Amino acid sequence: MLYKFYEAQRSLMEPFTDLAQSAAKVYGNPLSLFGQHPLAQRISAGYDLMHRLGKDYEKPEFGLRIVDVDGVEVAVHERVEVKKPFCELRRFKRFTDDVTTLSKLKGQPAVLIVAPLSGHYATLLRDTVKTMLKDHKVYVTDWTNARLVPTSEGDFSLDDYINYVQEFIRHVQNRYGNCHVMSVCQPTVPVLAAVSLMASRGELTPLSMVMMGGPIDARLSPTAVNNLAMNKSIEWFEHNVIYRVPTRFPGAGRKVYPGFLQHSGFVAMNPSNHARSHYDYFKDLIKGDDASADAHRKFYDEYNAVLDMDAQYYLDTIKVVFQEFNLVNGTWDVKGVDGKIERVHPEDIHNTALLSIEGELDDISGSGQTAAVHTICTGVDKANQRHIEVEGAGHYGIFAGRRWREVVYPQVKAFIQAYQPKPVAATPVMAATPAAPVLTNPEPGLPEPAPAFVLPEAAVTAEVKVHSKRPEPRQQPAAKAAVNVAEPTKPARKRPTQRHG
Repeated sequence: MLYKFYEAQRSLMEPFTDLAQSAAKVYGNPLSLFGQHPLAQRISAGYDLMHRLGKDYEKPEFGLRIVDVDGVEVAVHERVEVKKPFCELRRFKRFTDDVTTLSKLKGQPAVLIVAPLSGHYATLLRDTVKTMLKDHKVYVTDWTNARLVPTSEGDFSLDDYINYVQEFIRHVQNRYGNCHVMSVCQPTVPVLAAVSLMASRGELTPLSMVMMGGPIDARLSPTAVNNLAMNKSIEWFEHNVIYRVPTRFPGAGRKVYPGFLQHSGFVAMNPSNHARSHYDYFKDLIKGDDASADAHRKFYDEYNAVLDMDAQYYLDTIKVVFQEFNLVNGTWDVKGVDGKIERVHPEDIHNTALLSIEGELDDISGSGQTAAVHTICTGVDKANQRHIEVEGAGHYGIFAGRRWREVVYPQVKAFIQAYQPKPVAATPVMAATPAAPVLTNPEPGLPEPAPAFVLPEAAVTAEVKVHSKRPEPRQQPAAKAAVNVAEPTKPARKRPTQRHG
């Protein structure tokens, strides 16, 4: 009933929010009669704020059309490469007619970014994707709002999530020979499980895994989010936060953890900060500070857009990750697409380099929770493991904003590149005929094109310091002293030749 009540209230408020938007424009127009009122600017700001507090926020777009690669504008084409009932694998394909840039793009690493399924859409990683596109071929998991999935598709469990990740890894591997995987927050656990299962079967595993701010071991430095999940029973969650989707949506009747409840929880974590932010927005509108007001809109357009999660997946995550700690206890069994039950053994991973990243001030995944991955991945050589703690960074700061771009990303880029096979030099061919036209498609799979939210962080004036930690540090050779990323001292296995083109 709560979901139905919420939708009824939202439908009732929709005409008033639209009216508030119109009133804001009328009072904000100096050429209108209402715009001549002495308090017109304040009235317009009030109506605008009312509109934004009451409106419904739809899924945002990535909106990445162009990326700068060493001063050259490269066109970006976004397409769905694999479509599943609960997720789409999106590819950001790059095009250019600059010969030098084209050569760079063709040999760059392929990276699968696994976005979190924890309330917000994958567009939360817009800044992550945009930055990575400068030096990588980028794929990202775009999770579907569960209320849009018909019940005929069945339930979606944590096991299904893991099976999806394995399928996406194989898809990218089939195209490029191998790939790198980056997981942000929630997916660190299922991604590690997926790679572990692939390793146990003897399958080709990714060249490297980058794990950022995730609850590998939620027992360490528990946060408010962890405490809630740990201190309530599964029955409590099932009876208090699980509801059926109303009839007006394609997924009518599906049991979900509604997005509006998740959003309420997000706001409840820092209510005073959000209240102050909205008041500052009101003052910015009065002052005519369009830049600050636009930054506020961009942030909350992303922050307020939430999706429903399938109840089975949500309850599985609470139980496996936050209550029974099956991953770190070595007791996690996963059901594959063939119905076979397999035990997750992270120690079976041998040929995948491992980088973990944490924010010093992370209030979602506490200190040490992500670094715990090094403790359980005992099969990975210590020389191929690295941990980074970013001083002064919160949860979002490690994958979005200035710290991500200037502090974290350069180290992620270097780590991935250290484990990327060198491209095979092409055999030169003497031209007996006029040179062929330059191809503008650096990545295979699409025909040639026809011719012609970033989460803003507060400005920090203090110097940002990064502590790099590695389990059991090793003495580096003098010639390598200037290198910030541990390079593999010996090949762990023979990898297939990287495909290009």
